[in-house]
Amino acid sequence: MAEHEIASVDDFNNNPKQLLTINGIDVGVFRVDGEFYAWRNVCPHQGGPVCQGRIFKRVVDDIDAEMQVHGRRYNDAQVHIVCPWHGAEFNIRTGAHAGIPELKLTPIDVFARDGKVYLRDD
Repeated sequence: MAEHEIASVDDFNNNPKQLLTINGIDVGVFRVDGEFYAWRNVCPHQGGPVCQGRIFKRVVDDIDAEMQVHGRRYNDAQVHIVCPWHGAEFNIRTGAHAGIPELKLTPIDVFARDGKVYLRDD
């Protein structure tokens, strides 16, 4: 397996997302709460450039016991990337779609070592 140094850990301090191409594969690399995640930049919904989308905390409806909606709130524990083509939301940590957990992004092996961020390919 080959390792590719892609950035310094500090490069993610002001921008939690980096987009790049490794061996012809478009990849999005994300830093969330100090951890790194990398996904192929292909939305499983219709092939859109998912990693180019905006990053949001998950929006959830505030529903009471009688199933009445009282607005919306953010779920701080779940950070999502939203595909710019059709708005499909995926959890950056797991790659799973917000509503259909079986629909997932394709992971790329990413890790940090000695202040640098690397991708590993097969």
